[in-house]
Amino acid sequence: MQRFDFCNDVLPLKDKLFRLALRITLNRAEAEDVVQEALIRVWNKRNEWHMLDSIEAYCLTVTRNLAIDRSERKDVGAVELTSEVELTPDGSDPYNCLVNKERLELIYRLMNGLPEKQRVVVHLRDVEGKSYKEIARMLNLTEEQVKVNLFRARQKIKKQFMEIEDYGL
Repeated sequence: MQRFDFCNDVLPLKDKLFRLALRITLNRAEAEDVVQEALIRVWNKRNEWHMLDSIEAYCLTVTRNLAIDRSERKDVGAVELTSEVELTPDGSDPYNCLVNKERLELIYRLMNGLPEKQRVVVHLRDVEGKSYKEIARMLNLTEEQVKVNLFRARQKIKKQFMEIEDYGL
């Protein structure tokens, strides 16, 4: 059991929490509201922090649950999530930069089309870099279920990506 501090341990997580909320809600304003509400809830439970193994896992779980609740309640429309950071390798020409940007946007679009559980698992693993164990704990799944969901999501994205790349659909 550790001792956690809000300013040093919780506030630095706000960007991760926002990315997770945005991935689930697909709406920037909703994601901001979710993060704000999550931070308030975490703060209100500060007397129970001493019982936690990982404040990060707790914050991500609270954020995930709030985002899902808001998405279901407000029936948020599917707004495409686009990358704010372009993949621009050094020395590449404008054509390659455009192709890479379009591919990245396509991948985000394909990720947004995944079922919610797969989308969250892919986000936590591939974007946030969480371990299978951390993801399983956050989503109340077994590690095997996390691996299966991740595999299926990646296969689906790969298949759809290849179909579009090969045939321009």
